[in-house]
Amino acid sequence: MRYISTRSGSYSMPSHQAVIQGLCPDGGLFVPEDLNIRIDLDALKDASYQEIAEVVIGAFFPDYTQEEIRQCVYGAYDSKFDDAEIVPVTPFSNGAIMELWHGPTSAFKDLALTILPHLLTTAYAKEQRDDTVAILTATSGDTGKAALSGFADVPHTHITVFYPVNGVSDIQKRQMNTSRGANVNVVAVEGNFDDCQRMVKTACADATVKAACNGVTISSANSINIGRLVPQIVYYFSTYLKLVRDGQIKDREPVTFVVPTGNFGDIFAGYLAAKAGLPVKNLIVASNDNNVLTDFIRTGTYDRNRPFHETISPSMDILISSNLERLLYFASNGDTAMVASLMKKLSETGTYTVSQELLHTIQSSFKAYWCDQDACRKAIADLYEREQILIDPHTAVAVSALEQYRAEGNQEYAVVLSTASPYKFARDVLACISTDQPEDAFAAMRLLKERTGLSIPQGLTELESLPVRFQTVIAEADGISFIAREMKELSK
Repeated sequence: MRYISTRSGSYSMPSHQAVIQGLCPDGGLFVPEDLNIRIDLDALKDASYQEIAEVVIGAFFPDYTQEEIRQCVYGAYDSKFDDAEIVPVTPFSNGAIMELWHGPTSAFKDLALTILPHLLTTAYAKEQRDDTVAILTATSGDTGKAALSGFADVPHTHITVFYPVNGVSDIQKRQMNTSRGANVNVVAVEGNFDDCQRMVKTACADATVKAACNGVTISSANSINIGRLVPQIVYYFSTYLKLVRDGQIKDREPVTFVVPTGNFGDIFAGYLAAKAGLPVKNLIVASNDNNVLTDFIRTGTYDRNRPFHETISPSMDILISSNLERLLYFASNGDTAMVASLMKKLSETGTYTVSQELLHTIQSSFKAYWCDQDACRKAIADLYEREQILIDPHTAVAVSALEQYRAEGNQEYAVVLSTASPYKFARDVLACISTDQPEDAFAAMRLLKERTGLSIPQGLTELESLPVRFQTVIAEADGISFIAREMKELSK
């Protein structure tokens, strides 16, 4: 199996080269040439997370050897996670909560960004290359720290993370700006996540940046990189198989997954899982006030020309969802010309509309709901009061979406993807269940622990005492020139 661009048939390469490349030269995203992949559920019914990961990632990346995949998997999913199951599952009244935040940075991005450095360095060894991979990454909060943690001091790599200066939580900002590693850099951008993401994607094809690269290859740790996306498929399979083992569902019973999403990568991994044989009834897109995806899935019109809202679920404050391009490709049976045309319209006008036929195909797999910040806060408070389960604001958006879905009479088993520890958003979570409102995020963490008894993840307990290493702030307009200068420095 080879990987090709969503926008043309001009680029085709094996998976390990697509992992190195990150983004296609034509601006498109790499996708599998075909989806004739079937994961044997029976063979994995008693498998560990690592064993499931070996099979799933190996099926999508067949040019890596079995031993190479094994080394990548066991190098990633080890004692860095504070739960032996890697992704534990907690039952609640409406189904189950998939806890994706037990990794080193307390967010779901760890499931992909602990293994991506292994996949990348293995790919480099296969190619017998010794140049530097410059990893440019935009973040709305969680990707940044997970990528910085994963790539810290990895040979032949340098990573720069760009985040919106006012678009992440205090804890997320502190996590990034105290990052360790001689090969890492963190830059705040005067803009929002979409500005950061556009800057990174533009830099990958910019002539000035390319001219500055001597012995440097630009890649990305965002979910535009197929090496980031494929490992996320694993936890859909692991959770489903655990529910079967625990008797929560019957074998082969279709399940609905509810995913808080902004950039569409996490839920698109669920789509790939379904295509690979996982019994999925619906994939529910849960959005906050930035509900561009909800409107698209309901109407077929994607329109980013709307107010941008800064919310208490900042990792979802996104108006340009990159991975939606991959869905358009598969839902249209690989119509690259159509995908390229729609992406051109989005770039030039900020909007596009798909055909009714394509919309119906998308709606056969996806439903969409959104909630405002008051409903988000209510979901946190209600779930804690009712079941003593504490969730972060992103997970709360998904819980609210599931409640809306249930109100329409849908009763099949559902799994909510919980994407971050509530301690990453301690002040906002505390305000939902208590009248205490300390200004300091660390004081809020301590009060939240005192109030709930829930342990603070180890990676967050040390943050307060770590020195701040990075304080650079740039204007969005200066982004490309900044990246070009950095590439020139790396080329020396």
